[in-house]
Amino acid sequence: MLQRALSHAKFLGATVTYVARAPGAYDMPLLVEKLLRKDDVDAVVALGAIITGATKHDEVIAHQIARKLMDLAEKYGKPVTLGISGPGMNRMQALERVDDYARRSVEAAVKLVRRLRALDEAQYEGETVYIE
Repeated sequence: MLQRALSHAKFLGATVTYVARAPGAYDMPLLVEKLLRKDDVDAVVALGAIITGATKHDEVIAHQIARKLMDLAEKYGKPVTLGISGPGMNRMQALERVDDYARRSVEAAVKLVRRLRALDEAQYEGETVYIE
């Protein structure tokens, strides 16, 4: 998943400045917040998989992580994209989605950074300004 994300970032012309590995998905928000504090970080892509078990624990973890990552994106004004598969997946299903989740989350981060920059530079001059 990481290699697919790195290669897609390179393909899109984005520079990856840091790769930080969390011990588990639940631990990601703390690392993400540290990264967002850095001046040389424009966005964070969170990658991983939450595998289902015998209980609904995977659902609780997935929902809490998604909420916290969105809160961090809003707090720092920087994109945090969710490339975490699950909940409700077994290992095989998660493996089948690795490339797609990595590619889509990197692409979303790069596009959003570019649009936020364009919005910063945009100036209304009597006609609607489209940021795409």
